[in-house]
Amino acid sequence: MATNVEIIKNPNENPLSVLRRFTRRVQGSGVLPRVRSIRYNERDLSHYKVKKARLKTINRAAEIAELTKLGKMPEKEVRKNGRG
Repeated sequence: MATNVEIIKNPNENPLSVLRRFTRRVQGSGVLPRVRSIRYNERDLSHYKVKKARLKTINRAAEIAELTKLGKMPEKEVRKNGRG
């Protein structure tokens, strides 16, 4: 939906009233609410990228578990506040 708002200045009209008329026309067209609603939206990742990221996480967790078993990586400590 591409809406262009156009205002033509009347001969006896001052710039302030032209600006006010333009602002009213823009607000009435609904362009600004639509732009603001999509401003910070991000695209969803493709199925392939999500799958790839999950497999990477699973493989890394398995690798860490293996290194921990072999004693090459210290075991993860559990803190008292429940984090980490």
